[in-house]
Amino acid sequence: VQLQAYGGGLVQPGGSLRLSCVASGSISSMNVMGWYRQAPGKQRELVAVISSGGESNYADSVKGRFTISRDNAKNTVYLQMNSLKPEDTAVYYCKHRNFAGTAYWGQGTQVTVSS
Repeated sequence: VQLQAYGGGLVQPGGSLRLSCVASGSISSMNVMGWYRQAPGKQRELVAVISSGGESNYADSVKGRFTISRDNAKNTVYLQMNSLKPEDTAVYYCKHRNFAGTAYWGQGTQVTVSS
């Protein structure tokens, strides 16, 4: 499975960005896709995940501001990020986990929230 992420960039506090991640290759019908992030000097952390059935889970720090969604026909997962804060600055990574538990990672996209 290959993952290609899009949509990072520089945004002012309070602004919005939308990340996309397209999966290609041998994709099982049952899988979980999601977004993780890693800020400088910190460990990678979960942001949001969503199953192929549509069940989602969010980090407490982004609840109410970020929305994860997916288009199974396009093997694409999205992360709509609103009300961005400087502490959201990080490299955002897309992850795909298949039904066997094997995980695949995308290359990461930089999100910088700064005035």
